Amino acid sequence: MARKIETLFLPGPAGRLEALLEEPEEGEPSEAALVCHPHPQHGGTMHNKVVYRMARGLRRAGAVVLRFNYRGVNLSEGVYDQGEGEREDARTAFQYLLERYPQLPFTLAGFSFGSRIALKLGCELKQTGSGPRRVIAVGFPTVYPDRSYLEGCAVRRIFVQSENDEFGPLSEFVPLVESLPEPKQMVLIPAADHFFNGALEQLETEVAGLK
Repeated sequence: MARKIETLFLPGPAGRLEALLEEPEEGEPSEAALVCHPHPQHGGTMHNKVVYRMARGLRRAGAVVLRFNYRGVNLSEGVYDQGEGEREDARTAFQYLLERYPQLPFTLAGFSFGSRIALKLGCELKQTGSGPRRVIAVGFPTVYPDRSYLEGCAVRRIFVQSENDEFGPLSEFVPLVESLPEPKQMVLIPAADHFFNGALEQLETEVAGLK
C-alpha cells in the first residue's frame, strides 16, 4: 500500500494554513511530528531543503510528519507577525496533529527561525503538562538575543548544528547549549554552512537516528 500523503488547509488564527501530511514509508506511524520552516521573510517555506530532509528522516524513523506554511507564505492566509503569530500558527498545526493521532507520542521540530518557534512552543506546552517528548532544533540561530524561553525549560531538547553555521557559530552555540538545563543533546555535523550544504544526507540520517 502506498504511504499516505495529504495536502491540507487548516483553519488558523489569521486564516487558512497550507499544510502537507505524510505518513512513514513503511508500516503504521509510531510517532507524530510537526516540522516548522525557516524565516518567512527570507524565503522560508515548508518545502525548504533542510525541512524536507528533516521530515524524511523523521518518516524513516516511523513518524507521521506534518509540515505547514506560516501565515502569508504561499497559500497560507495572513501576514508576517514577528514570530508571535507564527508560533500560534504552529500551535494550530500541532493541535491538528494531536487530535488526528491522539494515541501517538509527538515531536516538535524546526529549522533556523523554525527551531525557535518549535522550542518556544515546546517549552510552553511542557509547563502545561501537555508537552512533546522532545524538540529537535536544527540550525539554531544565536543571532537573536532573546533566549528567556529556554531558561528552566524541562522538555528534552536536541540541537543539531552545522559546524560552519554563519547564523549560529559554534563559538556562540556550544556555550549556549552547555549553559542550558538538562535534558538536552547536541549533534554537530560537518556541513559547509547554515543550510547544511554538502551534508544534507548526513543530516537526514542523524535525524532518523535520534531517540
